[in-house]
Amino acid sequence: MTALPGLVPAATDDAPSSAAFALSVVTAAGFPAWIAAHSESTRRWLQAQGFTGAAGTHALLPGSDGLAGAVLGVGDLHDPFAYAHAPGALPAGDWRLVDDGLPDDAARDALHLGWGLGSYRFTRYRDAARAPARLVADVDDDIAAQLAACVRVRDLINTPTEHMGPDELEAIARDIAQTHGADLDVLAGDDLLAHNFPAIHAVGRASHRAPRLIVMHWGGNTDEGRARPHIVIVGKGVCFDTGGLDIKAAAGMRNMKKDMGGAAHAIALAELIMTRKLPVRFTLLVPAVENAIGPNAYRPGEVVATRKGISVEIDNTDAEGRVILCDALTYAGEQTPAMILDFATLTGAARVALGPDLPALFSNDDALANDWLSAGAAHHDPLWRMPLHRPYLRYLNSGIADIANGSNSTMAGCVTAALYLERFVPADQAWAHLDVYSWNDSDRPGRPAGGEAQALRSCYAMLKTRFA
Repeated sequence: MTALPGLVPAATDDAPSSAAFALSVVTAAGFPAWIAAHSESTRRWLQAQGFTGAAGTHALLPGSDGLAGAVLGVGDLHDPFAYAHAPGALPAGDWRLVDDGLPDDAARDALHLGWGLGSYRFTRYRDAARAPARLVADVDDDIAAQLAACVRVRDLINTPTEHMGPDELEAIARDIAQTHGADLDVLAGDDLLAHNFPAIHAVGRASHRAPRLIVMHWGGNTDEGRARPHIVIVGKGVCFDTGGLDIKAAAGMRNMKKDMGGAAHAIALAELIMTRKLPVRFTLLVPAVENAIGPNAYRPGEVVATRKGISVEIDNTDAEGRVILCDALTYAGEQTPAMILDFATLTGAARVALGPDLPALFSNDDALANDWLSAGAAHHDPLWRMPLHRPYLRYLNSGIADIANGSNSTMAGCVTAALYLERFVPADQAWAHLDVYSWNDSDRPGRPAGGEAQALRSCYAMLKTRFA
């Protein structure tokens, strides 16, 4: 298994549990009973520090030869982020859980996942300021795979476009496909036009890096596989977004390496499904482009053709994500799958409505939406459903084409973006669209500044419940 941040298998010689510091976990409510079972000197020591077991706190415990261990204060024992402060708060070294007051396996899974998320640092260009404290534990394979998927998302988003353009995104997808025995096909440059993906080509044609559609198939190479439910996963892969000729201001462009966050989620979800061998087959679609400025950049006021045959007037070249997604969603619908899931860093309006931590979920299928919402609540990986209020399509009226990709109105921006996408999904096709921020603006325990996986674990849990 790939090494997980901050976690060491208990059975290895690398960190035998006998050499690790002792760690206790308590809640504020459980602290009085915990402290009553310890010595008077321990009680006085913790009282002197003012430790009460409050969430997000810790206290070190002395021993005869120095540090003996620590006690960690947490809130909700089933919330992974309740434990995420530990790797940075505790001294570097190996730790093992003692006085296990965790109520069940779900709480232990939360501890392991939260410890790993709290240990993550992006170190491609510089080393971390300090090594995280390591937890010696036998981690459930499913939790390990989910943690690896979150790390995959963070790494992909954090990597600057110089090293994570359409070419590099394709190379990573190809490596994942080879590892898991999936098939990968790529249409790039003018091949997009030849195979009727004109909208993807229009957005990406101005870049020196050719636009492309990355297509991965898995699970359908046998009769048994072909009988499995088919899902299509779509991810917006705008590897950098200048805004095009409707150029962004500097502040708005600064973090636009993250505009492929939807692709990062889609790729990581596909990899997670293959790692855990869920009994499904899938098609992964990643339209990967740079929205660049050049002599052949697509322009405001142009009418762009789409695979669906719907003509699109370009109101704003900075609303490019929906333009590339409409071709991918059309192709997804042609395969009549059991469901289509798309992930996209699509609108600032979703952040205005829900803030940075709650992805906006849109779906034309109540059962699908409710299953994902329930999984989000159960696994502390939340999202919030927003309405597909179809009368708002009037904001996308065009005087010369079937639809516009934006409007001058500031009203309901994330809703109108989702309604635009829905035009390219068959009416009877189950579909869910996640407008996801994919980013942490500042450091918090378990959520370091930079790329972030959001509603990925809950999506996986929803798929497991439905299909496994």
